[in-house]
Amino acid sequence: QVQLVESGGALVQAGGSLRLSCAASGYTLSSYAMGWFRHAPGKEREFVAAISWSGGNTYYAESVKGRFTISRDNAENTVYLQMNSLKPEDTAVYYCGATSRYYSGSYYRQGAYLYWGQGTQVTVSS
Repeated sequence: QVQLVESGGALVQAGGSLRLSCAASGYTLSSYAMGWFRHAPGKEREFVAAISWSGGNTYYAESVKGRFTISRDNAENTVYLQMNSLKPEDTAVYYCGATSRYYSGSYYRQGAYLYWGQGTQVTVSS
């Protein structure tokens, strides 16, 4: 059974940093491309970042480009989201998702992902 477990969410002041982790079990991480989405109160879930199965290609939402970095360690079956220069508007529950390494559509769509974690809360205070 495929399972994704996010961790690393916390309360942090604006300008601070956090690193989120998404640990995968039940399958080999290199079989999947991975993405991070976030869901803030009163808003729809939105794309944050994605990474191809090999790590060779990365994709970012404009709102986080230059501040967030997605990476993966296939040997550790873990995907990371390094978040720097955090802003109050980054406050949300962050979710990781997995899609087939052969997926050829847009990673920006929620529907592209086959599996999801339960989320981790990130709160940025001003």
